[in-house]
Amino acid sequence: MTARAGRASPELERQLVSSPDNTPSVQGDREMQQGIMELMWRTSHMSGGNAHYVEALYEQYLVDPNAVPDEWRNYFDRLPRPEGSASYDVPLGPIREQFYQLGQNQRTTHAAAPVDNEESRKQVRVLQLINAYRFRGHQKADIDPLNLRSQNPVPDLDLSFHQLSKADLDTEFQTGSLFLGKDKAPLKEIVEALEHTYCRSIGCEFMHIVNTDEKRWLQQRFESVRSKPKFSDEVRKHLLERLTAAEGLESYLASKYPGTKRFGLEGGETFIPMMDELIQRSGGYGTKEVVIGMAHRGRLNLLVNILGKSPSELIEEFDGKKVIEQGSGDVKYHQGFSSNVMTPGGEVHLALAFNPSHLEIVSPVVEGSVRARQDRREDADGTLVLPINVHGDAAFAGQGVVMETFQMSQTRAYRTGGTVHIIINNQVGFTTSHPQDTRSTEYCTDIAKMVQAPIFHVNGDDPDAILHATQVALDYRQQFQKDVVIDLVCYRRRGHNEADEPSGTQPMMYQKIKDHPSSRALYAKRLAEDGVLSEDDTKALIDQYREDLMAGNHVANALVKEPNKSLFVDWTPYLGHEWTGNADTTVDMKRMQQLATRMCEIPDGVQTQRQVAKIYEDRRKMLAGGMAVNWGFAETLAYATLLDEGHPIRLTGQDSGRGTFSHRHAVVHNQKDGSTYVPLEHIRDGQPRFTIHDSFLSEEAVLAFEYGYATTVPNALIIWEAQFGDFFNGAQVVVDQFISSGETKWGRLCGLTMLLPHGYEGQGPEHSSARLERFLQLCAEHNMQVCVPTTPAQIFHLLRRQVIRPLRKPLVVMSPKSLLRHKEATSNLDELANGRFQMVLPDQGKLDPETVRRVILCSGKVYYDLTTYRTDNERDDTAIVRIEQLYPFPKEELFETLKAYANIEQVVWCQEEPLNQGAWYQSQHHMRMVADMLHEGLGQELKFAGRPASAAPAAGYMSVHVEQQRQLVNDAFNA
Repeated sequence: MTARAGRASPELERQLVSSPDNTPSVQGDREMQQGIMELMWRTSHMSGGNAHYVEALYEQYLVDPNAVPDEWRNYFDRLPRPEGSASYDVPLGPIREQFYQLGQNQRTTHAAAPVDNEESRKQVRVLQLINAYRFRGHQKADIDPLNLRSQNPVPDLDLSFHQLSKADLDTEFQTGSLFLGKDKAPLKEIVEALEHTYCRSIGCEFMHIVNTDEKRWLQQRFESVRSKPKFSDEVRKHLLERLTAAEGLESYLASKYPGTKRFGLEGGETFIPMMDELIQRSGGYGTKEVVIGMAHRGRLNLLVNILGKSPSELIEEFDGKKVIEQGSGDVKYHQGFSSNVMTPGGEVHLALAFNPSHLEIVSPVVEGSVRARQDRREDADGTLVLPINVHGDAAFAGQGVVMETFQMSQTRAYRTGGTVHIIINNQVGFTTSHPQDTRSTEYCTDIAKMVQAPIFHVNGDDPDAILHATQVALDYRQQFQKDVVIDLVCYRRRGHNEADEPSGTQPMMYQKIKDHPSSRALYAKRLAEDGVLSEDDTKALIDQYREDLMAGNHVANALVKEPNKSLFVDWTPYLGHEWTGNADTTVDMKRMQQLATRMCEIPDGVQTQRQVAKIYEDRRKMLAGGMAVNWGFAETLAYATLLDEGHPIRLTGQDSGRGTFSHRHAVVHNQKDGSTYVPLEHIRDGQPRFTIHDSFLSEEAVLAFEYGYATTVPNALIIWEAQFGDFFNGAQVVVDQFISSGETKWGRLCGLTMLLPHGYEGQGPEHSSARLERFLQLCAEHNMQVCVPTTPAQIFHLLRRQVIRPLRKPLVVMSPKSLLRHKEATSNLDELANGRFQMVLPDQGKLDPETVRRVILCSGKVYYDLTTYRTDNERDDTAIVRIEQLYPFPKEELFETLKAYANIEQVVWCQEEPLNQGAWYQSQHHMRMVADMLHEGLGQELKFAGRPASAAPAAGYMSVHVEQQRQLVNDAFNA
């Protein structure tokens, strides 16, 4: 069943708020409550002739969930609750009456019991014991299939710790909030229930969660079935079939390609039925897309057995077939994939993200892709798109981007409605020999407690327990829209890779592994003992899978052969375009003025701060022609025109709402009440989404998130803005592994824009350079664009070009700081309406080309220092040409510009950066080539003017900075 019970109105739901002990309030009007319940029952799809049957089933479920069939237990488990209530939103009057009566009994019992006798004191100790199991039972749980886990005694779980003894085992005590199906039970039964719930194959950690409803919900799900629900024979047969598939693929590849790296799943095969259940169950919730970030280990198995990659295609790749014809390609265990599978709730699209060897960096990329898909579907609560991130144990504990990804999980800019995290816990990191060398915490999952995520440690050799933990994890995510972690405790049968010999560093572990049966073998034996399958049936599963593999048949059971393409992101309009530098970015003047008027409008009820009010007043003057257009006006107007033309825009960064240098103020803060108003959200009726958020203090996770977003929404302008350009250092891995190389490795297009404030203002080594040289070093094969715009018109057309062209390449902008308000760095409305982005800006002075003997080439802010020097010193023999796009280098445009100067004797490149930094080393060969095209040998005379080579990007003392700046400008004219 996939339908969900009808919901009462919010007003009616408010009448059902429970008292602290989760029983209906005694103070409430019981007749009103009964009427509400009846109304809710009438809105349910289960009303009518089936009502009594369903009601009886649910009453049975409340007493013992294992007593009802699988499909009904699954349905009842997933019923929604009213917000703020720990009970279910199931309109069953008699059941509510039962809850009420139970609460009355408990109140009466508690009120009547004297508080000072020994019986009462022991009752309190029993309740403390119950709580101790919830807190610390996981430390005693049997979660390690190899039994290598050192378990220190847990005194809190001992009867004597609570001043109880074996003599009390037959005494009946109140069960309190323990889900035991009755008010009182012998201590022996209480302890047995706690041991089975918290100390067997699942170790639950959830008592660190502050929200009482969440804790009660989790207690009910585990305690009601003792963490061991009874699954039907069909369900268990399916588990064994998926385990057989997981083991079968690894065995086949091991025999066919011995010693070849594949990062196999041996020892963790139960991961495959876990993923199968996650996808199928999420489909039952109505999920339409699942995006997966995957570790190396088990990736090939997931591709074949879950996503439905053809085994024959995988074999061809092992034999050397190229996955992409152009570009470098990548190894098999980094490749992404997409497919559609059928679930109880309909067709679901699966997308496996491409992943480099930097392990955890894919996690925020997945979150970005998921958020983009949710925004496209207007899926505000995240029910339609599910993120699943799969980790290795050592990487999860060791890499900081995991913390950053958790930190973003509930923020406005980056939330995705909760992520299911799975750790394939091999209990060893790479070749490290002891957990003490991989982390300082008890578990690799302890980092997840920072966001109060529940954590389920599960024995990888117990498929039934894994199935239960998986169901609870997904249901929790759907119920509370928060992250949840499954720690699949398993082992690695082979070394770090198939060519590695692990016993050299883990001799004791691998002595155990050598004699340890596989998860499939253990489960097959269990099913045989339970009479579910015979040995012949088990062998038939193995033989059938092997036959399918050898025949090249698809082995993912639910694969849709003719998928619904409406679930895909359509990149067709953006494929196959050759590089072109220009696009028609003009805007009708009248329409542009109308849009500018709208973006300057602030409602009467919004009281703006004084400086912000002046910024908007100045913009109105610019629109009227009373002031020259500055950077903030032109940039914001670019966004307005793109929104008007149907392009969504997303802009994030640590100060993006106002701009680090207070030039943007796209978000206006009401001085009366702190509310905000965003004029760009009100450009026209029915406009696309405009999203602008100040990010949390992260670069790596945030930039990776925006990359993932940009690879999923091709028609949008996606911008990440660094607070200072050199702060991108904290996200260097994203630039190296994704932005610069994603297309050549995986054929993955991306139109992400990075705004990196850059310019030498005397602010020291960490606030001057956006490390232009690093980006230029990464440039090849037209993989991205690196631009240094110096006028408002240039940024206007550059931003518009990025979206209007069908070409999708990352854009790196060395954006300005002081130029945001420089009196010379201005434009006019005509340049915005009728211009275009010029990759090379000719000299703007009134020079006679015949008298020019020297040409200074430059980029960025230094241009204005050079023009000031030329004016002050009346140097009419020198032209100053700006190269606004450094990659792809505009050779033709530069040649056409320099042709005007027939008498050039010397060409100088001038930059603010030190000799070993900036554009000099990466771009000088382009400049020499153009100079030689003008005059043979002129390129060899190309001179450099800039700061001396330096280990630091800039001087830390203003006096040194000023002298260096004076000297480099002087050198440009007099070298």
